[in-house]
Amino acid sequence: MRVLEAIEARGGPASLSEVAAASGMPANKAHRYLVSLGRAGFVVQDRLNGVYDLGPAARRLGVEALRRNDEVSIASARVMALRDETGHTINLSVWSESGPTIVRWDTGRHALSITFRVGSVLPLLESSVGRVFLAYLPRAQTRAVLAQQQRKQETGGMPAAEVTAIAEQVSQAGFAYTTAALVPGLAALAAPVLAVDRELLMVVGLALPARLARERTLARLTDELTTAVDEISASLGQIPERTFRASGDHLPAPGGRL
Repeated sequence: MRVLEAIEARGGPASLSEVAAASGMPANKAHRYLVSLGRAGFVVQDRLNGVYDLGPAARRLGVEALRRNDEVSIASARVMALRDETGHTINLSVWSESGPTIVRWDTGRHALSITFRVGSVLPLLESSVGRVFLAYLPRAQTRAVLAQQQRKQETGGMPAAEVTAIAEQVSQAGFAYTTAALVPGLAALAAPVLAVDRELLMVVGLALPARLARERTLARLTDELTTAVDEISASLGQIPERTFRASGDHLPAPGGRL
């Protein structure tokens, strides 16, 4: 466990010597543990530079722990109802050290050309869910993740002023809307579940084929989505001060740019 904690605390891939030093053991002993953890899927080693990082089993364990969080469990019932009401795919995401992480995915009636699943980390700029996290979390909390995603080319390299403009726009609207920014032919909406002090608890996303994203449809879906997140907040004991309700004339700019 000290070996895993050493990699987790690193915040990214770590060399054998770094893992050994952080876990307080000789390198040969740390290496034996890393080999065993690798066989179990909790650690992976980069073939090119030899560094170690958390593996798929560790990610599954972390996501399952997040899923069992009481707040997520309470929200899940309303999320399923929203899927049934709209007929569209719904997802529920929370913030992790890697960024916006999907902890629930309920597929709708319409097929989507998308490969995201529970445990997937969404890009901050191209996804509507990511934009909500950018808008409602403190900049100090998102800055490092955004820089890491941009460095790995997992999200766009927008100037800081444009990122700020997107965050402010989403905050003012109370939801985010993107189309063809993440996946061609996909439109997506997302809205925050807020505490009474506007602390962000989680984000609910809705995905639909872009061909169905007509103005009247988007306005209706946005209203259903924001109503659902308000009800989730109320069931968690919070009363968010949401005053905005969507109309076709006030949908945020959808694409990868404002």
